[in-house]
Amino acid sequence: QVQLAESGGGLVQAGDSLRLSCAASGRTLSTYDMAWFRQAPGKEREFVAHDSWIGHRTYYADSVKGRFTVSRDNAKNTVYLQMNSLKPEDTAVYYCAADRRAQRMTVQDEYLYWGQGTQVTVSS
Repeated sequence: QVQLAESGGGLVQAGDSLRLSCAASGRTLSTYDMAWFRQAPGKEREFVAHDSWIGHRTYYADSVKGRFTVSRDNAKNTVYLQMNSLKPEDTAVYYCAADRRAQRMTVQDEYLYWGQGTQVTVSS
């Protein structure tokens, strides 16, 4: 079992930065594929970013490419999402997710473990 807990959300202005954290317990994340998803009010949950434990390949949604960076610190058993140049359309609840092997990295069903989410609100 893997327990995930997100933190770092908040209310910021457009153009600001935030760093979200996803702390894991129960298992080490070093051998798990990790991802971030988000869900805006009234919308479906959508893929944001992925980090593969094999080779640490990263992949981003087009809407965040060049602005968001996913990384992990295996010593702290934590995954991060650095979000720069935030826009009002980035407002959502952000979730981290984990699985031993997420072959379809943008698909929610590929991930077995989920956190409770952290709210990010970007004002214009």
